[in-house]
Amino acid sequence: MTDQLTRDPAYDTVEPDDFGSMIQTQRYGRRSPAFDKIIASTHDHFWDPLDPAYIDYNTPFDMVNNPIIPFEMVAEMQTSIADRLDEKQKIALVNANAHWALSGILHGEQGALSLSASLCHILVDPGAQEYAANQAREAARHVTAFTRYIETRFGAPLPCSPTLANLLGELVSAHEVYKKLIGMQMLIEGLAMGAFATFHKKSADPLLVRLTQLVMTDEAFHHRFGRIWAQKTMPKLSQEEHNKVEDWASQVFQMLLFNLVNPEQKKVIYQQFGLEWEWVRDAVAEAFTDSVRREKMQEGTDIFRVLIKTMLHAGIITDRTKAMYGVWVDMDELKAEGEEMVGDPIAEEGIAYLKEINARRRRLGKVAAE
Repeated sequence: MTDQLTRDPAYDTVEPDDFGSMIQTQRYGRRSPAFDKIIASTHDHFWDPLDPAYIDYNTPFDMVNNPIIPFEMVAEMQTSIADRLDEKQKIALVNANAHWALSGILHGEQGALSLSASLCHILVDPGAQEYAANQAREAARHVTAFTRYIETRFGAPLPCSPTLANLLGELVSAHEVYKKLIGMQMLIEGLAMGAFATFHKKSADPLLVRLTQLVMTDEAFHHRFGRIWAQKTMPKLSQEEHNKVEDWASQVFQMLLFNLVNPEQKKVIYQQFGLEWEWVRDAVAEAFTDSVRREKMQEGTDIFRVLIKTMLHAGIITDRTKAMYGVWVDMDELKAEGEEMVGDPIAEEGIAYLKEINARRRRLGKVAAE
């Protein structure tokens, strides 16, 4: 395969249709131990999205009188748009924003499932391939879980926004492994960890709080797979190759920053309120200046702050592009924070919760068998 920038045998690849290479006898013994810890931890954070012992979708929540997320999380509520709405409509618009965001997360999980499955076709190392298969399995349960949540609270998911749909399509179909791993394991998973941490911290819906924590127990490991790639690859790239990766990542970041959550992407939710999306766009642009955007990025759970931190600690951002990100956040401050992700403590609490449930179920199963 061309342009793979492979610098470690653990990430060797073949063409997607080259199954012959997968059944070469010498291949089976070429297993890297780099992913064994992540794979072995799978049982610690197992959960079944359809089993009420893990998550109960019958948990009640009054959608008419209560916002799922606080008003402060919704840009439109900080503008003149709110003046057009009565109190019930304001709550409905906030919940419509949550519906749109969670639908995007569902589509992102489908992208992670499809991308992980595609890695199984090209990764030669049996350990890397097993990890990718594990992630595909975990992303599949996330698709089930978010589908069930959206059905419970909203009825059906909203369509994928054009920006997200285009990016997911590019990553799933990309031939370059670095685009798959940086794009999904680091950028999309980084976005997800920031979003999940925000929902977990601020949502008033106990069902969503539980769901995001369970998903984060998996996502923390998915993000780690990308970090392993970065540790094994980035220091060994030539200057030209590093520039290629760095420039591509910065282009994706800027595209997400300016397009992911802008009103044009969300026009589907404005129709029910009689709001023209162009007017919403102008009202939001007037209220949310660059200085306001910078202020929001000081929050530890801000999704774009999480993205920058992810790339900085992965060695993707250098002095060549540092100033571009420095417009929004203090890069030295991010560097000093260390590699811990914003959702790691939440994921650790979730894993402890799952270990307790799974241990109890194993004990009960053993007693029943006796």
